[in-house]
Order: sequence, then structure tokens, then C-alpha cells
Amino acid sequence: MKILRKKYDIDKQLGICARLTPPLGRAALKTASALMSAASPKSGGGVNVEKIDSAPCRAWLISSDDAGDSSPCLVYFHGGGFVFKAAPYHFRYAEKYASVCGKVLFADYSLAPSRVYPEQNRECLSLFLWAAENAEKLGIDKNRIAVGGDSAGGCLAADTVFALKDGKAKPCFAMLIYPVLDRRMQTMSMKEFTDTPMWNARLNAKMWEYFDPERRFVSPAEREDFGCFPPTYIETAEFDCLRDEALIFAGKLKNGGVSVFINETKRTVHGYDMARKSDVAAQSLRLRLEALRQAFFKETSNV
Repeated sequence: MKILRKKYDIDKQLGICARLTPPLGRAALKTASALMSAASPKSGGGVNVEKIDSAPCRAWLISSDDAGDSSPCLVYFHGGGFVFKAAPYHFRYAEKYASVCGKVLFADYSLAPSRVYPEQNRECLSLFLWAAENAEKLGIDKNRIAVGGDSAGGCLAADTVFALKDGKAKPCFAMLIYPVLDRRMQTMSMKEFTDTPMWNARLNAKMWEYFDPERRFVSPAEREDFGCFPPTYIETAEFDCLRDEALIFAGKLKNGGVSVFINETKRTVHGYDMARKSDVAAQSLRLRLEALRQAFFKETSNV
């Protein structure tokens, strides 16, 4: 990990993680994959975890202890630049989401550069459809299935929504957390944040090379049919090269008649919520959980 000490007014509560930048060389990716391959969600602390072997890709069903036989479900795709496996903090947040909606179907999709577009997209789409088709067996309400993801997982979640626009199974809600949305990389934040910690434009360009070397993918921001989206929660980080593409995407959703809630966090970097005990991460978690409550139960609560 490279340590950066730069000019950005980053919240001190984010700690050392706000000054680290992940290496994206192929050798480093192999090492990271080996280190993280054993990571998985665990039962306990109010949740039960079941590994799903019959799903289109490796997945875990994370259920709260009080989940019913027809619970809402969030189908979730983790971040990591399409190249990293899920980290422990991804699972901790998934447990929190399950405490609200009852069930989270957490995907462990294939990774670049070994597997490239469209494999990841197909796996994620297939997992959502599989969940809808097997809702009764999974204890899921097929009419209350949402899709979500952070970073690269946000891209996969958004692409899944577009892929389902003409189908019978459609998500009732989308949660996009500092998402990757536009491979053109032409926004002001992409031009400005070329050296930010955790993620920056330089790493973003390398990510696209790994994920879609033949440049076949039409990224979500390049699409035209934004009216197909369900109500959507979008979260951004202030010092993130991806910030503006998420805000522009939110504007396109609104123009398409979609209800959108935008959480623009301040003094933050991409992946800031790894510092789970920070005030800003705690506040964002409250907003995410409130958005899930409203989507699944059509009610509000104090957050």
C-alpha cells in the first residue's frame, strides 16, 4: 500500500485508511486475492449465514434472526474495482442491512483480470433472476427485492437494473454507494482527483483496462432509458474521482421521473465507510437503513 500525505481536508476520524492507496499491479492483485479468499460472513450477532451453492455464482444468504418466511431482500454486489474480493467491512454492513430488510443475498462474483466483461454482469443479473424465481424457497417476498452495491458493485447493480427493464422481475429499489458509472472519465471530479487516497482517476483508468479490455461495455451513464429505475439512494464522497458521475447520473434519474435521495458526504474519500466508527460513516449507515425501511415498508423512522 502506498501512503499519501496530500492537500485534501479529509476527516481525521477516517484515520490511516484515508491515506492509503491500493496497488493494482497483477502481482499485487494475486497476493490480495490469496489474503482475502478466506473472508466470508459468519453467523452470530443477530444474523444467520447460509452459503448458497445452487446460485448462478457463489453467494451467501444473510438473514436476521427474526426474518420471516416472506422477507424483503437486498441483492448486494460488493465493491473492489472489479478486481478485489469482498472485505470484512462489506459483510459487517450487509449484516446491518439484513437487520432492516430481513435478508441480504450477497454475491461473490468473478473478478477481473482473470474474468472480464460481460461475465460479472451476467452473473449478477442471473443471481437477481434466480432470487426472484426461488423466492419462496429462500423465504423472500418476490415483490420486495432490491438491488445494491458500492463502487464497482454499484456499477453492476445499475447495469442489472437496465438489463431487467423489459422483464417481469424488477427491483423495487436501488442503493448505489459511491458507484462506478461512467467509463468515459470526463467529469470535473475525474480530472481533479488524480492523486486522492483510496481511489483516484489513475486507478480508475487501470480498473477499466482490467474489466473491459475490448471496450465493449456500455456503462450505466451512457444509457438513455433512465426512467426504468426504481426509487434510488445514491451516496457520494467529496474527494472521490467518481463523485460527479454519480451526481450527474442522479440528475438523469430525476429527469426520468425517478425518486432519488442523494447523500453527499463531506471531507470523505472513496471507501471512507471502512472507518465504520467515524461519525460520517455512522450517519451514512443511518441514512442507508432509513432508505431501505422506506423502500420495503413505506414508512419512516427517526435516524
